[in-house]
Amino acid sequence: MTEHTAYIGLGNNVEDCERNLHTALSGLDGHPKISVIKTSSFYTTPPLGSQVQPDFLNAVTQVHTSLSCGELFQALNLIEQDMGRKRDIHWGPRIIDLDLLLYAEMIVDDPDLKVPHPQMHLRSFVLKGMCELADDFVHPQLGRTMRQLYQRLNGRDFFSDPQKPQLISIAGNIGVGKTTLSDGLAGRLGAQFITEKYDENPFLADVYAGHTELALDSELFFLSSSASQLRKKQLKAGKRYVSDYVFDKALIYASGWLNETDLQAYQKHYDSVFEGVFDPVLVIYLHDSVENCLQRIHQRNRPYEQKIEASFLEHLAAGYETLYTDYPVCPVMRLRPDQCVDAEQVDRIAKEVQFYLAKTD
Repeated sequence: MTEHTAYIGLGNNVEDCERNLHTALSGLDGHPKISVIKTSSFYTTPPLGSQVQPDFLNAVTQVHTSLSCGELFQALNLIEQDMGRKRDIHWGPRIIDLDLLLYAEMIVDDPDLKVPHPQMHLRSFVLKGMCELADDFVHPQLGRTMRQLYQRLNGRDFFSDPQKPQLISIAGNIGVGKTTLSDGLAGRLGAQFITEKYDENPFLADVYAGHTELALDSELFFLSSSASQLRKKQLKAGKRYVSDYVFDKALIYASGWLNETDLQAYQKHYDSVFEGVFDPVLVIYLHDSVENCLQRIHQRNRPYEQKIEASFLEHLAAGYETLYTDYPVCPVMRLRPDQCVDAEQVDRIAKEVQFYLAKTD
């Protein structure tokens, strides 16, 4: 009889959490057609959602089974029932939760069963366990390894919320290709394209020409226009948007242009509008060498950009790296420009992005 490898997520937050996980593992291993091969460490995880409840204890286990995917799913439900699992509160406290994460490389999309688990790529506590067991296992739909998916989350856990605007923000240095990718993704995702109003900034050309006394005016123009584009009254719940900038980068640019006095004044304006702006549900961070970015800037030949120096791009690159090293807002997908050059590459990225967006009717 053919055996398949499957991965199961375990979690609970009532009574003796560690004992509950061991009981569930014993139930799995005690099934005549399931063998527990290895189990990750146990992880304490804050609860998702707004429900006030204790932290969860989570783990991932690898099993070999001769059960079909559907039969294994039913077996997990029976173990939950035997342990007293109740499903009266969505995302509420539970004595045990057994999620079928992966079954070989199979993709199942039935009303009652979806494999791979549709939210596993948003959960650090799942991907951390998967990395212990099989960090090079490739997600059958996303085409990325468990390690790659885990690194996108910066140790955080997220969930898809259809009540939020589905904003994808493209971030990266000047000349890295943000606008081109944003435009391509917006068309493929049926999203509204939001582009930064750099061509409308009346101060930008003079600042690049050396009139740094206008830098504060220039940065305040960008801050005001960005806050207006991304404000909470402007973006609609469930609707898709793609922006060719991320709001958080405002302070990176301001710190490169402004003296200490002007930066303090700018910070006050930033703080006053920050809370009124929607966060993205996904950031795509395009990164490349300063030399390549500078070459693209010269090739596209915007007159006011031709005096940009490598030192300024280095400042921006360092700021972006700092921002996304421990970004707490949403998953961060890192890409190089050579990974999104042709239509086929952008098609693939758009399909991957879909998995980070909430499904809406």
